[in-house]
This record gives sequence, C-alpha cells and structure tokens, in this order.
Amino acid sequence: MAGTKGKQTVRDMLLSLGLIGIMAGVIYIFIPHDDSEPPLKRVDYRVELLTARRAASYPVAAPEGLPGTWKATSVRYDGAEFDAWHLGFHDPEGQYVAVEQSTQRAAAFIDSASQGAAATKATERIGDRTWVRYKGDKYDALVLRGNGSTTVVTGTASFGQLVRMAGALKTS
Repeated sequence: MAGTKGKQTVRDMLLSLGLIGIMAGVIYIFIPHDDSEPPLKRVDYRVELLTARRAASYPVAAPEGLPGTWKATSVRYDGAEFDAWHLGFHDPEGQYVAVEQSTQRAAAFIDSASQGAAATKATERIGDRTWVRYKGDKYDALVLRGNGSTTVVTGTASFGQLVRMAGALKTS
C-alpha cells in the first residue's frame, strides 16, 4: 500500500495543476483586457502661464490660435532653476512637441531640451524671427536666442509641425 500512496499523491498534484491551468485560461479569456495606451489627459496651462509671465525675467511664450487637435499634456515653470518654462503638446498626428525656455547658458540648455540634437546650417524664417534648425536621433528642434532667454521648440514631430508651433508662439 505504501508504494501506491506516493504515486497517487503525484497524480493528484498533476491533476490539480492541470485544473488550475484550465481555470486560469478560462478566466483570462473572459476578463477583458486592453493593451492600448490610455488616452492622454489634456491640461489647462493658463494659470501656470500667468504665473510664469509675472515671475520670469524674459517674455514667456505660449501658442495662440492652434486648433483643438493640439492637446496640451504637460506644463511647469521653475523660477529657481534659470526661470525654466516647459509646455508639452501632442500634435494632431500623435507626436510630441514641447516649448522650452530658460535663462540657462544656451549650449547646455539646448542640448538638454533637444535631447542632444545638433545644429544644422538650415534656418527657418517664422514671422520676423530666424530660428536655427537642430537635428537629432530622438528629437528635432528649432532654436531662437534673444530677449534674455533661449527658446527651443522640440519634439518627435516633423519640422513642419515644429514650425507651426513656433509660428503660433506669442509672448503677451
């Protein structure tokens, strides 16, 4: 009898594991699961913009007149760190576009804001200002220096979308 007791225990354990596996499969099939990314939440940046415009030592830029398909997703102003202004968007194609401004030393700020993009010889005339194009592995950028700060429009979006954002920027 002792010999069959060990075999029966192993057999019962394997049957239990099989039953547990089948139940896990049934549960997995009937419980809904969505692998898509959750929709990005739109943020209202008006209060932060007013705060930054009062506190910063330079004219803070934000877009005006962009269609509602441009979704603001992040905003922050840090007066302790070089009057740093950040405003992030997702464009209509789902790409990321950010407006970054700071009084930090231009070379270090541009490198950080553009994720290491390098200056090209190309420029973009947008309104009455000339922006320098930067090309990078992660982000491309448009850079404008002046008024006591450096402005970087950067992201994964096409240069066309970066130009559109830069053209929409107003400082009042």
